[in-house]
Parts: sequence; structure tokens; C-alpha cells
Amino acid sequence: MKHFRNFCIIAHIDHGKSTLADRLLEHTQTISNRDMQAQALDDMDIERERGITIKSHAIQMDYTHTDGNDYTINLIDTPGHVDFSYEVSRSIAACEGALLIVDATQGIQAQTISNLYLAIENDLEIIPVINKIDMTSAMVEEVQDQILDLVGGKREDIVLASGKTGQGIEDIMEAIISRIPSPKGDESAPLQALIFDSTFNAYRGVIAYFRILNGQLRKGDQVRFVNTENEYYADEVGILKMNNVPKKMLGAGNVGYIITGVKESKEIKVGDTITLTKRPCESAIQGFEDVKPMVFAGIFPIDNDDYEDLRDSLEKLQLNDASLVYEPETSIALGFGFRCGFLGMLHLEIIQERLWREFGQSIITTVPNVSYRAYLKKGQQEMIINNPQDLPEVMLLDRVEEPYIIAQIISKPDYVGSIMNLCIEKRGEIKNQVYLTESRVELTFHLPLAEIVFDFYDRLKSISRGYASFDYELTDYRKSDLVKMDIKLNGDTVDAFSSLIHREKAEAFGRRICHKLKDLLPRQQFKIAIQAAIGAKVIARETISALRKDVTAKCYGGDITRKRKLLEKQKAGKKKMRQIGSVEVPQKAFLDVLKLD
Repeated sequence: MKHFRNFCIIAHIDHGKSTLADRLLEHTQTISNRDMQAQALDDMDIERERGITIKSHAIQMDYTHTDGNDYTINLIDTPGHVDFSYEVSRSIAACEGALLIVDATQGIQAQTISNLYLAIENDLEIIPVINKIDMTSAMVEEVQDQILDLVGGKREDIVLASGKTGQGIEDIMEAIISRIPSPKGDESAPLQALIFDSTFNAYRGVIAYFRILNGQLRKGDQVRFVNTENEYYADEVGILKMNNVPKKMLGAGNVGYIITGVKESKEIKVGDTITLTKRPCESAIQGFEDVKPMVFAGIFPIDNDDYEDLRDSLEKLQLNDASLVYEPETSIALGFGFRCGFLGMLHLEIIQERLWREFGQSIITTVPNVSYRAYLKKGQQEMIINNPQDLPEVMLLDRVEEPYIIAQIISKPDYVGSIMNLCIEKRGEIKNQVYLTESRVELTFHLPLAEIVFDFYDRLKSISRGYASFDYELTDYRKSDLVKMDIKLNGDTVDAFSSLIHREKAEAFGRRICHKLKDLLPRQQFKIAIQAAIGAKVIARETISALRKDVTAKCYGGDITRKRKLLEKQKAGKKKMRQIGSVEVPQKAFLDVLKLD
């Protein structure tokens, strides 16, 4: 075990983690030059297209050190976006050390600090690395000072590197061997292994990735998953290279995979403990916390016959992305579907895209909202409201509380005024303002989570010209004047468009949705009234005028009363049509209402 090293790479988004991981794979000859491509560990097309990491990726490298010893190094490349921080927390649980990557041109940013605190809480050895030192705009001295202020230590402990040119890679390998401690564990103790990730293979079933803390795991052993209490035989165990490599035995400190032939995705849980049936361990490993979804939205199949297929797709996707949470739901407008919880709007977008690409699922998504707490007048009973339809009647309601976050925004001093205006517009309160350096300022705000769900991040990037970085965490729930706003088409409520919103913002939001729907809904032979209403009070309205069929076209010559008779008949028909005519909302309207400008 003294020749094992387990570490992960953490950083803010776009600081060059995946590129640096590529150079490490090349340097240790884990991947041949012929198979090499940019973002080698990112195996989804969507990751390469967007240039971001969505999933953590584990891989084992073999390295011969200058002292003549052969070392086995397990690397986990993690995402940098705030929406995928759960992936980072799980990766950290399987490691003893972390490379903290900081971009020499941008310096320390909000997610860098957030991921660093996660690593420090888990007692990981931190190796600071300044990346992109080959760029003309690199501020190496300044970034070194920022790292020393944040992490402490000595200036010579900071490794200077370039993921593009490969400069400093040997220094990183030296630091990994000399500074990251080897795993501690007892190979003779009962087996105790932590599942930190899993994936689904159509031919082999569920593949679970684990880190062994104590004991040994052999091919053919009968194993038990402690939390689910299911028992299986280990059909195959092995290590994680670019392709999985089967082994007969894995010992304490190692990272690998296990295939047990399980086809049901819910039988294996990320965070569970694997042990042997014959010689079980005394206690389960304290895994990581349960994920707390931030944003909720309904996902419905376009055709109700596809409901079961959508359930299977979500089950398989949850294996690969443990931060996705879902439960069945019924909508009057959309039929049967699922209420899903996401970590943010990017997470929601990625799940939509993956359902289409990987499983061919065409879906309709409802307006996203956050989770609220409602208290009833009678007995102060607490209710969790994830869906606007669940909000009790006003007569029964005592108060509604909404989730608040504490947000850290790091930017240049030039943009402080614009950022403050944006946060105040979003009902935020400034708590702190600290100058990290002359050219970097950290602003701390208390903000309602519902206000950052839609367009906050995009607007922040626009007003700061891309120089602001943003990170947040949930703090508490506070009483708020929230109302349920319904959208009605010819007097019928479309529950998929309902939303909970602050009373001050309801009218403006209602006007925007009505105006958008007027452009999106096709005209009918009768007039359509689009209304936004709070209870019985209509706060916004748009009207789609009726299509007029030319009923007098067949009249040529003759008395005027012939034309009048036909027009009166059309008028009576339209009146009847408006009474019984129902409005069909096209799928495009559901998707486009989410993209309010």
C-alpha cells in the first residue's frame, strides 16, 4: 500500500483541469499517442461540445519514480461548475490528496474556494498548481500571493505548470509521490469498500466503482451491500484504465470496479458499503450526505404511452448521476410524468439533453421552481411545497417561507456597482465586501434561491464581461410574501404553467408569460383569452383574435339579406364554439415559455 497514491483534481470551471489530466496520462503512458484526444477522460459528446466536465472520471496510472520504485496512482478528474459540486464531494471521499488548479490569467475564483474547503474538511493534502503559465497574460507572482493568502504554506510548494505545453508535469508527479500520503488500511481486516460512483451497461448490468478502505476483494466472492442488504457474487472485479481491466484480487487502498450481474438500478446506491457475506465488517462507512436538490421541474413524455420508458431512462440516468432526484407526478394538462429535483439550471439542461441523446426520450419540461415551506394556521403544521399545485388555500395558510442562499461573487472593482444593482433587483442584501487584491473584490450577498434560478448567472456574466465568478450554498428559510400565479386559457387553468412567485414580481412575470403565449399559440376559429391570475384576480391578459373564414365567398349577386343571413349564422357558430372549444397547447410553447428573455 505504501506505493499507492489516490488524488483528485479540483478547480473552478475552465481552469484547465481536463487538459492537465491529459498531460498526466501522456506522461505516465497510460494512453497511447494514437488514442490521445482533447479531454480524453470526458466520454460524453455533450462534455466535449461544451468544453466542460459533467461527470467525475477515475483512472489508474502506473509511474516509475526516480527512486526506482513503481507507484500505482489513482486519479479522479472532477467537474468545476457549481451545479456539479456533488460529484466533487463524492470524489474527495475516495482520495487522500488533491491538486488545486488555479488559472494564471484569472487567479482564484469562487468555485476554487468552495472546492478547497470541501477538500480541507476531508483532511486532504492540498498541492497548489498554477496552470497556463505559458500565456502572455499570466500573472504568476500575483496568483502565488493569492494562493499563499488562501492556503498558507511556502512559495516553493506551489507548482508552476502548463497543461498545453506539458511544462511542470514532472514536478507535479514528484509532488504527488512525495507529499500525498499513501492510503491507510488493513488488508487482513474484513472487507470494507465505499461505492463512490456507478454506471449502467446494457450487456453487463450495473457497474459500481469503489474504493477499498480495509480488506481484500476477490473475483467470485459473495458480497453484501450493507444499506440495501442485497447479496451477490462478484462476477468480475478490476481496475479502471481507459478500458476496464479485470483482476483476480484488489486490496486495501485500491480503487476499482465490480460487476455483479445486477440489472435493477435501484439495488445499488452510491455511498453504500460493500462487505463479504462470510466475514462482514462491523459498521458501514460514513458515506457522503444525501443530495439536496435546489431546483424542481416536472418532466413529462410527449406521448403518455412512453411513461414506462421514461421511468426506465430516469432510473439508468440516476445511476450515472446520483444528484438527480425524481418521483411520479400527475398533471391535468400533461398527463403522467415525474417531478424531478436538480442542483441548478445547467444540471436541468444537461439532464434534458442526455435523456434525448442517450435514451431517445422526447419530453416536455414545466416551469422550474424551488422548494418552499408552508405553515397552516391550524396547529402550525409544516408542509414542503415542491409543486405550485400543492400550495394550500389562502384561508388555511399562516405563512410561506422560501429558501435563502449566501452567495460569493468575485470580480474586478470596475463591475461592483452593476453587480450590486443586479443583486438588489433580485431582492438581495449585501453582507460583506472584501478586497482580496487591488484588482479583485469578493462580495457576499443573501439572496432568495428562487431569484437565481432563471437568468441570474447569465446576467452576471454579461454585466461583468465574463470576469465574475459565482458560488452559493443554502443557509435558511425566511418568511416571504409569495403567491400562486395561474395561467388560464379561455378560463381553464393550465397547471403546467403555474408558478409560485413574490407578489411584487407577479404582475410583470404574468405579463411576460401572456405576451409570449400570444406569439406561440396557433390561432383558432374562436377568440382565445390568455390570463394570468392570482386566485380570482386577473393581473394580466392578452387576446388571440379568431381566424375569420370568408363564408360569403360563395355568394355572387342576389340580395344583401343572403350575405347577412350567412354572417349571422357564422356569428352564432363562433359563440357556441367559444363555449365548448378547448385550446391545444403545442409542445414548442411549453419549451419556449421556459426561455423567457
